[in-house]
Amino acid sequence: MNIIESTILGVVEGITEFLPISSTAHMIIASDFLKLKQSEANVAFEVIIQLGATLAIVLIYLNKLNLKEINLWKKVIAAFLPLAIIGFIFRHQIKELFSVQTSAIMFIIGGVIFFIVEFFYKRKDESKMVNDVENVSLKQALIVGFSQVFALIPGTSRSGATIVGGMLGGLTRKTAADFSFLLAIPTMFAASGYEFLKNIHTFTSVNGAILAVGFIVSFISAYIAVKLFLKFVQHYSLEWFGAYRIIFGVFLLYYLAQ
Repeated sequence: MNIIESTILGVVEGITEFLPISSTAHMIIASDFLKLKQSEANVAFEVIIQLGATLAIVLIYLNKLNLKEINLWKKVIAAFLPLAIIGFIFRHQIKELFSVQTSAIMFIIGGVIFFIVEFFYKRKDESKMVNDVENVSLKQALIVGFSQVFALIPGTSRSGATIVGGMLGGLTRKTAADFSFLLAIPTMFAASGYEFLKNIHTFTSVNGAILAVGFIVSFISAYIAVKLFLKFVQHYSLEWFGAYRIIFGVFLLYYLAQ
């Protein structure tokens, strides 16, 4: 892998990790386009750029990382537990689910779900919904947490599942997105930490400059993408992302058929 390839993958990871479109398939397509094999070194690289994207979320929500927000973080941790427990117990079975075809199908299903959820959401009175992340109840947090479990299926999108769960639980789009991104902090750090420890022996074989470029580019891309998305969901629906998911899912199925 060279600096240009590192930059491209950093951009792809940063943009797609937290948008409701799933980063997994995008990274596969990008790696295939660049003719990069899934070597141990490249897996280690992906761990680093995922960490860069996660730190962007930490910076965006830095004002929430204090003891004054302890009640909010209790609910975030409660929401994290379903995925942590189920993901750990069934980690071997989950690996067997992975395939590009599964991702493609889940892209399409997720896109359809976005349209259905938006159909009912638009018929609700937003003034009666929770519009501040600090007012999310424990019950609503758990609804989001159990929704996140669906993200264990490749192509589902962690942020997509949690935002939809939040909207179904009575949160506005913006509040659902805020809670989803806060939930990403323990979730992504746990996932990255696990992969880091599992692949720690491979980091010495990766060029430090390539790791640094990928990390920085992923961080910047994720920061910009999340900031724009938070503004987007205040004015527009998830149907735009639903349409993209369906189109991209069909593209993936066509891509597999070639």
